[in-house]
Amino acid sequence: MPVVKVLPKGQITLPKEMRKSLQIKEGDTLLLEETAEGYAIRKGKTIFDYIGILPNLGMSVEEMREKAIKEAAEDRA
Repeated sequence: MPVVKVLPKGQITLPKEMRKSLQIKEGDTLLLEETAEGYAIRKGKTIFDYIGILPNLGMSVEEMREKAIKEAAEDRA
């Protein structure tokens, strides 16, 4: 079982084998799911995971992302 150390800002480094197995790369989102035994780590999905699956809305992925961020910020205001 891999052991990781928590750094002062709460950061951890996942072992290379785990990152490779989960296909995790820099910038990816991870989901921590609480289970009866503790927590499970899963790779999260982002809008970029849906390229080619989403209908063409006449916007690039970057434009859709910016619009989503703007709308989310407006919802919080």
